[in-house]
Amino acid sequence: MAVNSLVEQFCESAEKVGAEVRTGSLEDAVSYIKNHCGGTVLVPSFPSGERAGLAERLSDAGCRVERDDFRRSAPQAAAGVTGANFGLAATGTVVLESTEEAVRLATTLPERHFVLLDPNKIISDEQAAVPSLRDLHGLRPRNFVAYITGPSRTADIERVLTIGVHGPRELHIFLVEGISEDFLEM
Repeated sequence: MAVNSLVEQFCESAEKVGAEVRTGSLEDAVSYIKNHCGGTVLVPSFPSGERAGLAERLSDAGCRVERDDFRRSAPQAAAGVTGANFGLAATGTVVLESTEEAVRLATTLPERHFVLLDPNKIISDEQAAVPSLRDLHGLRPRNFVAYITGPSRTADIERVLTIGVHGPRELHIFLVEGISEDFLEM
């Protein structure tokens, strides 16, 4: 399937499950995050973010950026920003290697999660992800991989669908071409 049709399918699928999807440059992503973060932003270290100077760009744009003491600051943070290893077009899912505690905290505790994803890393479905997952699991003896599909949701409280109980209430995915075409890095 062509990249453009995979991107279209990914956007449609992600929006159906409640994610906000945008496309643009890294500068557009920084501006979007600044306008939607609502407070302190957790920015864990991840390769494409480091190369792009993401934390510095967000700070220069006027965001309050936390880079270090996530255990203390994550429960009160308004947003977390991460990259993604790849996306699944069929479900609008972002997949990210989340072995580092800072990444797990940034993706689960704040009200908003912003994900930067290169559109060239959108693949069709779970079956197409198998080779990349094998490669990811070969990097370390133990690692965590998170599949994130839309904002956190549950219906285990009296069978009433509730958003944001077990994680972020909002998922914002920003497609930034050229941020990283390597499936082994976020």
